[in-house]
Formats: sequence, structure tokens, C-alpha cells
Amino acid sequence: MEGHTSYVQCVAFSPDGTRVVSGSYDNMLQLWDGVTGASIGDPMEGHIGGVTCVAFSPDGTRVVSGSTDNTLQLWDGVTGASIGDPMEGHTEYVTCVAFSPDGTRVVSGSLDNTLRLWDGVTGASIGDPMEGHTRNVTCAAFSPDGTRVVSGSADKTLRLWDGVTGASIGDPMKGHTSYVRCVAFSPDGTRVVSGSTDNTLRLWDGVMGASIGDPMEGHTSSVTYVAFSPDGTRVVSGSYDNTLRLWNLSSCVQYTVIETGSIVYQVQFSTCGSYVVSNGRIWDIGTSPPSLVKGPSVISDPLFSPIRFNSTNHTLEVSSCLNRVFPLPNYQVSEWAACKGRIVLGSADGRVMFVDCAHLL
Repeated sequence: MEGHTSYVQCVAFSPDGTRVVSGSYDNMLQLWDGVTGASIGDPMEGHIGGVTCVAFSPDGTRVVSGSTDNTLQLWDGVTGASIGDPMEGHTEYVTCVAFSPDGTRVVSGSLDNTLRLWDGVTGASIGDPMEGHTRNVTCAAFSPDGTRVVSGSADKTLRLWDGVTGASIGDPMKGHTSYVRCVAFSPDGTRVVSGSTDNTLRLWDGVMGASIGDPMEGHTSSVTYVAFSPDGTRVVSGSYDNTLRLWNLSSCVQYTVIETGSIVYQVQFSTCGSYVVSNGRIWDIGTSPPSLVKGPSVISDPLFSPIRFNSTNHTLEVSSCLNRVFPLPNYQVSEWAACKGRIVLGSADGRVMFVDCAHLL
């Protein structure tokens, strides 16, 4: 999948897995067929700076991108055509973007220390800049009902915001001693979990922002990703310390540690809550200790793909009865995403590789 001429910074699958969008420091985005890997349409041109973040709308009809040119842009998620004018307002790089659950709004965070709300259909700005953080915004997420936004910042705090008007809710949520890297709402929206470069997680009231319990300690390096279980009783976290950790929220204490052998960039629960996936590798957390799932037919959950990119030796690992490993020589992976047994890899030299792992088993 060739087309980009510079570093691929971000990739995302459409909700149904039929399309992939990639963003690059060549200032362009590209749509790809999520089954064949063929490019869809022409490169999506409009930004005059590198593309830093991308997201599909919940229905897959639109894409939003953020850039080092300080703007966002909406795109048709099927054809790649631009929608409206560049979304101007930020005065520094855009660091994160997210659609509301109903797709009607977009929230963005920036190095200018602010967040902004936008109309998710037209791109029009909604309200004033959401000011309060004193350093760059690193992450943001909508609550499941779309009424609130939580943000994390390099100023070591989180903040809650009205997801419709952008008004701040309560005081800054203080507790972390280094910058906040990741945030997530519980399925019912009543709690928030955060992860930080201070190596801890923290639990917060998702309505008013009050701290809940003590810091969740255990990781020995920065926390990179956090996610709630479907029933909201547990949290899974990933870290630069090469581990996954499971936490019981009734006590805020970890009860399982999984050594993954590599940095964890993403982690999620299955919809049934019995499995977690880390970088495409699936773990059965119903066993003691948790066991690595070897066969792709064991789990039908479409969120999971039994594939993993090993950044240490540059191989593509496909979990099967043969547990096969495929070398990727001369391919410096910069970003990747997996969906339904397929993986898309972005390269530092601008190439995008698409692999249907069914053909590798």
C-alpha cells in the first residue's frame, strides 16, 4: 500500500472494518479498502502540515483529522472528499480528536492548552475555546451518553467539561505527579480512569471529578493505555514496563499481572469481559494465570485480531495452531491498527502495508 511520501503518524479502521484511513507527515490522508488493501480515491489533500491524529465517526461516514497546521478537517469516510473548510481555531498543533457517540460533535485537544468542540457534520465551531489546562492537552474522550468530555494534560491534571456547551465542570482533578497520558469513561459514565507517566492509574467520579480511593500503583514505567471492562467492575492498563495489569475497582488494587514482552500501546476487553487484547495478542483472563489464546477460531469477538507486530525484531506474529512468525525486513513501522483478522502497518518512509492474516495461516 504505497502512496505516502513521509512518516505515517496515525491509522484507524472504520467501525465496520471495511476501510482504513492513514495520516502522514506528507500532509495527506489516504483511504484504503479494509479487505483488499487497495487505495480508495486520490490522496486526501488539504492540510499544510503533518497529520497527527484521525478518527472515524461512529457510523463510518466521516473522518476527522488533526494537524501540525493547527487545524482539523472533516472528510467523507467513503470517498475521501473534503467536507467544508478547514476547522480553524487552535493556535498550536492538534494532538487528539474524538467523535461524540452519536457523531454530531467532535472534540479536539491541542498544544495550545485548550480543547474545542465542533459540529461533527459541518465542522462549525461550537462555543468558545475550553480553557483551563496550563499545559498541552494530551488526550480527550466523550462520556458514553455524550454529555461530558474528560481531558488529560501535561499539567498533570484532568478536567471535566460539558460535552454540548464546552463549559468546565468542577475544579481541576489533581493527584498525578506527572503528565496524564490516557483517559477513559466507565460504560455507565459514572467514573473515569486515568493513566500517567508517574506510573500510576487513578479513579475519579465521572460526574463531578472527585478522586476515588488511592493511586493504583504497580507499574514501573509510564502507563500508556487504560480501559474499563464491559460491566465496569475492572480496569486493564498497559505500560512501557511491558506488562498488562488488571485492577479490581472495589479496592483499586491490581489482581493480575501479564508479562507481554513488549511495550503495550493499546489494550481492550472483549465484549464478554473474559479476554483482553494487547497489541493484537489475546489473553484469556478467566484462567489462572491468564493464558495466551493460540487459535483465532477460539474467539469470534470482532474487536479482536490474533495478530501482533513485534517492534523488537520487526516480525509479524500470527497466532494460530502453527504460531507463525513472518519477518518484515527493511520496514520501519511507525503506527499500526488491527481489526477482524487484518492488520495495517504505517511506515516511517511513507508506505502502508495491509495484511490479511487469513492468508498467512
